[in-house]
Amino acid sequence: MKAIYLKELRGFFCSLSGYLVICIFLLISSLFVFVFDGEFNVLNYGFADLTPFFLLIPWLFMFLIPAICMRSFTVERDLGTLEILLTRPISIRSLIGGKFLAALSLIFIALIPTLIYVITIGELGTSSYNIDLGSTLGSYLGTLLLALGYTSISIFCSTITSNQIVAFLAAAVLCFAIYFGFEGAAGYVSSDTLLPSFGMKFHYESMARGVLDTRDVIYFVSVAVFFFALSEISLKTSLSKK
Repeated sequence: MKAIYLKELRGFFCSLSGYLVICIFLLISSLFVFVFDGEFNVLNYGFADLTPFFLLIPWLFMFLIPAICMRSFTVERDLGTLEILLTRPISIRSLIGGKFLAALSLIFIALIPTLIYVITIGELGTSSYNIDLGSTLGSYLGTLLLALGYTSISIFCSTITSNQIVAFLAAAVLCFAIYFGFEGAAGYVSSDTLLPSFGMKFHYESMARGVLDTRDVIYFVSVAVFFFALSEISLKTSLSKK
């Protein structure tokens, strides 16, 4: 798995793709957080914290992560190298795990420069660094868990097609459906239904405000494991057809 991980990570940074993803993410997030007037602008929020930024993250990740992962297995299928990889002395689980961790590492690297936002908000407060760092760290943890879920979904979508655009669109739609779909469906059922708790939005938004609950952590880990297992099944099915 280590060899696959390093190969994928080098692939991101040996071309423009890795740098481009990071730059686009930082540019768009900084514009929404500090420039554009709206609900995600921290200067309009009235409090010295980054809650608007963390509420923007699901929308950015909904397109960013599928864009990162859409090549994971589609390129292997297109070039005909998937069968070669699957017949090498490496387990399918290790193959998926290596690609999964490489994509997650890129997202983690993209988040590191956003610590500048924390410093900026700390300086802009009425008193220096009057910002709840514990809550902010909890929000970052929630962001990483959301990335965990989105990445597993996007990796799965890349295993079911050889077309990168199809993989990207399928992942973006599936991420949107799992994040917003259950809450939207609950509106047509009843107001006290448990249906929203099956969606990512229910679990992420409390973490985005710095509230840590083990049930939220378990939820995101379960989503990641579920789609990881689906990816494994998808590749095994592909191998059995050859």
